[in-house]
Amino acid sequence: MDSIKQAVELARAADAPGQSAIAPEVVRRGSVDPAIRGAQLSPAHLERSRIVAQDSATPQGRYYDMLRTQILQEMDKKSWQFLAITSPTAGCGKTVTACNLAISIARLAERSVLLVDLDLRRPTVANYLGVQGTGGVMSVLEGRAPLSSAVMQVNVGPTNFLVLPGTVSSSSSSEWMASQTMGTLLQTIKREFRSRIVIFDLPPMLLGDDVISILPRMDATLLVAGVGATTVADVKECQKHLQRSPVIRVVVNKAQETPDSYYGYY
Repeated sequence: MDSIKQAVELARAADAPGQSAIAPEVVRRGSVDPAIRGAQLSPAHLERSRIVAQDSATPQGRYYDMLRTQILQEMDKKSWQFLAITSPTAGCGKTVTACNLAISIARLAERSVLLVDLDLRRPTVANYLGVQGTGGVMSVLEGRAPLSSAVMQVNVGPTNFLVLPGTVSSSSSSEWMASQTMGTLLQTIKREFRSRIVIFDLPPMLLGDDVISILPRMDATLLVAGVGATTVADVKECQKHLQRSPVIRVVVNKAQETPDSYYGYY
C-alpha cells in the first residue's frame, strides 16, 4: 500500500455532425420516452459485474455516494460538465467506477447523467450494464446513425440515466479521438445535454495517445489506480500528461482495507 499512497500523492500534485440529439428535459425520472431505446437493467447482472451503486443501503453503495458528492461539489463550483475517467493501464477498474458513479448521480432527484463509452479500442460499458444493441458511438462518428438513435435510456428500479454505448472496437481510435468529427460530436453533446453531467469512459492512458488527444476537450479527469495493477512509475508517467488537465480525484481501486478506514479511494 505504501507504493499506492506515494502514487496518490504524486497525482495530487498535478494540478455525427449535424445530427440532433434528445433534449435532456425530455427524459424524466421513472419514465421512458418513446423516442429513446429503453433497457431494463438486471440487478443480478449488475451485482456480478460489481455495479453496486443502485443500492444506497449497502456499504459499497454509500462509498460511491461519497465519491459522487465530492465530485459534484467540485464540478458545480467550476461549472464543469464533462468528466473523463481513465486509468494508467488496463485492469484498474475504470469502467466499473464510471458505471457506478453514473448510477449514483442518477439516483439524485435533481440530477441527470449521460454515460459515454469512448474507449474505442475496447468498449465494455454495455457489457458491464448488461445491455445489447447495434450502432453505438462508432455509428455516430462514421455517419451511419444519428446521435438520437444511438443513445439509450437504461433503468434499474426507479433510477434511469442515458448511455451512449460502444458496440464495436476501432483500429483507428487514435485518429477518431483527434478528429474534427469527434470535436463536433462533443459540441453536440454539450449543447443538447447541457443539463446533464456527462461521464466519458476513456481508454487507459498509457496504452496509446487516445486519452492525450481528447483530454483538452474534457473539463476534469478522474484517475483510477489499481492496487496490484498500478505502479509509482505509471502514475508519474500519467502526471506528465495531466499537468494541464484538472484532476478532480484519484481513486485507488481494489484496496483491501477495512471500511472503518477507507473503501478503495482517497
